[in-house]
Amino acid sequence: MTRALPIRELSLFVGLLVAVLAVYAAMGAAYSTRMLVEAACYAILALGLTIQWGYAGQFNAGVMGFVALGGFAAMFFSVPINPAFWNSEMPGELGRALLALVASIMLIYGATRLDRLGIPKRLRTLIAIILAVVLYLVVISMLRDVTGEIESRAGFIGGLGLPAWVGWIFGGMLAGGIGYFIGRICLGLRSDYLAIATLGIAEIIKAFLKNSDWLTRGTATVSPLPWPTPGARDLGFVLARALYLSVTAVVIAVIFFLLHRAYHAPWGRMIRAIRDNEVSAAAMGKDINRRRLEIFVLGCILMGIGGAALTSFNSIFNPQGYLPLNHTFLVLVMVILGGPGNNLGTIFGAVLVYIIWIMSEPLALFLMENAATLGQGWFGWEDPGNLDSRALQARVFVIGLLISLVLRYAPKGLIPEKVPRYN
Repeated sequence: MTRALPIRELSLFVGLLVAVLAVYAAMGAAYSTRMLVEAACYAILALGLTIQWGYAGQFNAGVMGFVALGGFAAMFFSVPINPAFWNSEMPGELGRALLALVASIMLIYGATRLDRLGIPKRLRTLIAIILAVVLYLVVISMLRDVTGEIESRAGFIGGLGLPAWVGWIFGGMLAGGIGYFIGRICLGLRSDYLAIATLGIAEIIKAFLKNSDWLTRGTATVSPLPWPTPGARDLGFVLARALYLSVTAVVIAVIFFLLHRAYHAPWGRMIRAIRDNEVSAAAMGKDINRRRLEIFVLGCILMGIGGAALTSFNSIFNPQGYLPLNHTFLVLVMVILGGPGNNLGTIFGAVLVYIIWIMSEPLALFLMENAATLGQGWFGWEDPGNLDSRALQARVFVIGLLISLVLRYAPKGLIPEKVPRYN
């Protein structure tokens, strides 16, 4: 049996190509290539969310936190070494404080297991709480002393001076590791409760990075960050960005291939079975909690990689620059528009939404300026002023209108998930 030609998908991608070419014609190659690179980074983030939400029905509203972790890893591994820190006794002092932190966590964890030795649960809980408070005060005092010394003498600890792509890998690992501990705690929650929990955790991550001047320089930012490819000084803006775009395109292709194989494998069928009917899947002997944790961690890994790629491209690490609107809500819109659970639709949605997000400001400014000129010439109106800031707000209006139309007329996305049927 021959497979029908996917007319819908071809038509949508042809329209997307026309939109990209129109942006190139209107804005120039350098601006448009930068837009495509950022859209490709967002596509990686959207793929991470679509396997959580689309594959497993996990509504993660804390994408921003994992993007920030990926960006931190990209900064930490690629920024040159700070001799003022490493050529002093401060690394040893910081190491002792961190070892005390690890030991404290292990002691507290051990205290929560004292009931296995016959200690009553209430007494066990009391011991664990007292131990946690005491050790917290001790460790935080040690960290405050050493971090204050780092900030006053060295500014911050600096980086490791490794290639940027190493930071991408460790960005995924860091986001996945944090996602594992978050998932162990939060995946027992459902629906809106999980969204609220992940949203709060993302804000905690951002606050930690923003206030840890000894580690990230906080609001002072760290720049410039090196690229994994030759930069604009070597190749020029257009060629350098095109090469960066090629790298991100290869990353997307590898992720797409692996996810496509996983989706059509027994593992993917099991994940969809858990999403559609968790009770029936559990009755068939499936380990629900383990599989849900797997998919959550996998999505976080992709978000960390995407955040690292985006931060490296922007060449600046600014913890204050991670915003829920830009790094959570926008990714949600991409997945909703493209089609949750459909990898191809997610990539389409990421590129289309980012083009709309970027181009809505200059287009709105163009329309406002022409309207103001006509109003002055025909009716004698005064120039309203602040057109730049007003045009910037058009982004939110256009995206809100877009998502409203999609939810009304295409609730499953423009390229909805096609669940294979097995006889």
